[in-house]
Parts: sequence; structure tokens; C-alpha cells
Amino acid sequence: MPPQNRMVFVTDCEGPVTKNDNAAELADAFIPDGGRFFAKISLYDDYLAEVVRKPGYKAGDTLRLILPFFKAFGLTNDAMIEFSGRNIEMIPHADRVLRDMLRVAPAYIVSTSYSPYIQAVCAAIGFPFINTYSTEVNLDAYALAAGEEDGLKRMHASILQLPDFTIPSGATTPEELSDDGRRSVQHLDEIFWAELPKMQINRLVTEVNPIGGREKARAIEEIAAAHGVGLGDIIYVGDSITDVEAFRLVKSAGGMALSFNGNHWAVTAASFAVTAQNALPIGWLAALFLERGVEGFKDLTMSEIDSENAERIAKFSTRVRKEVRTEKIGSLG
Repeated sequence: MPPQNRMVFVTDCEGPVTKNDNAAELADAFIPDGGRFFAKISLYDDYLAEVVRKPGYKAGDTLRLILPFFKAFGLTNDAMIEFSGRNIEMIPHADRVLRDMLRVAPAYIVSTSYSPYIQAVCAAIGFPFINTYSTEVNLDAYALAAGEEDGLKRMHASILQLPDFTIPSGATTPEELSDDGRRSVQHLDEIFWAELPKMQINRLVTEVNPIGGREKARAIEEIAAAHGVGLGDIIYVGDSITDVEAFRLVKSAGGMALSFNGNHWAVTAASFAVTAQNALPIGWLAALFLERGVEGFKDLTMSEIDSENAERIAKFSTRVRKEVRTEKIGSLG
């Protein structure tokens, strides 16, 4: 039976399709104490994108802020490609769900991840790379000027020495952070917006454009236009802060913004939230959306997100997120 309405299926990669955080894993493998280093920059990314809403900055720009440090510690294109292909961890049945989607509707991956990783994932599961959006990066095209490697390594050491802090729920100003938090973001502001711009390698930061935040929303608009459908015909699956603007765009148009094992940022922006140990529910819900549109979800026993239950569901969803993707990766924004 042909579908009763049009649909385009769009999903993030890391979270709904794979368990990885490729950039965090690259940092852990190639930068000294890189896991902790990446986590600090990722939290700073959350602060810039959703607390102070720095002009010109979007969620996911962690992936450009860390690039000079990858160069300083010797990461190359070949090493990135080899590592990415060797370390893919799939969400169970995600490959099947994507192949099933391709048979019944246009299907896309829109990811903040670096393109070499997305290419590796597509090769592993038989998904067309042409149906993806991701962050293009060419580390080998950039060179460190004299003294910059040492300078970046000093910055790396100083960032690791910063005290840990958290962002209070709903914070909108630096004053709502703890004293340690304010000191940390002030130091990071100095590094990324005063010291790094003096370096030649800062071209890596300014010229790479991560596909996160509004770039994901823009990708969805391009996909909808290419297939002649409205945004209300889109089902978008995501799980993190980089999906918030895409969620808001699709949800406001009457489409389906589905949080899958999402963190606080994702759950509170989504239309509906699902938690699962495998990707099969994504396929079931997409099939329901294909047949009946967003109205079909009203027949399900699900938790629709509102101001009264968002915090409770976000806590539960975050717990499952950490179980599926590990505590370290699940704690990232």
C-alpha cells in the first residue's frame, strides 16, 4: 500500500546511528589527557551556544575550537581516516533502520561529525554518502607557524588546570555560574578569542564550519526544498545540543522532532522523546509518521514534552544515554 502522506527521514549520526563521539575519541587518542580536555571545551561550547548565545557561534563549534590542538599534537588526515574507520560502534539495528527508510522515503544523515567519520560509517552500513551533511575538514592543508606548537601546548596545559564546573539549568548569564565557572569561561574566552586569533593556525578555526545548530536547521530546509515537501513532512531524529535548532524548526512546522536517548538540551526542545537500547523504535515511529503524520503519535503511550515533565524526562533520558554511549560520552553536550 502506498504511503498516505509524504515524508522525509533525517537523522543525526552520533547517538541515533552510532554510539561514538568521534571528535572526543580522536582527542582522547591523540591529545594528552584528551578526554578531559575535550569535555572542558565541550562544556564551554554549551555555555557559548545556549547561555550567552555568542554572536556567530553555534552549538557544535567545539569541533573547530579543538582543531589547532589536533595539529599541535600531530594528527593528520590519514590518521583521522584510519582511526575513524577502525572505531565505529553502531547502535544495534541502526543500519537496518536506515536501509529500510531508503526503501520507502528519502533518507538523510545530518551530522556535526567530521566528514571522514561519516564516510566511514556510510561505507560500513551501505548508506549513500551523497545523502549526508557533515563537517568538512582538511588538517593537512594548514601549517603551524614557528612557535605555535609550543604555544598551543601551553594553552592545552592551562585548560587542563581549570576547575571543573557545571551550567545551572536555565542559566542565561555568566553571573549564574559558580565562581570557578566564571573563572574558567573567562580564561577560555581569553584563549579562544584573544590569544588564538593572533596565530596563523587560527585559520583552522575560522575556515571550518561545523554542521551544528543553525547549520543543521539549514540542511533540513535544503533537503525539504529538494524533495518539494514542507517542513511538516520531516521527521528529524537527534540527541544533543547540536540538534536543538533543527528540533525547533521541525517542531514549529508541525513535523516530528524525535529525541532518541537525548540529553537535557535535546529532550526539552523535542516534540517527543524515546529511550531505547537499540534503534528499532526509530524505524517503527518513522513508519507511523509515514502513514499518519504527527497525528499518529497521539495514539501512543509516550511522554510529550512540556514545562511540567521536561526536567523529569531529561534526567531519565540522560541516564539511558549514558548507559548506551558510556558515561564519558553521554555526559558531553
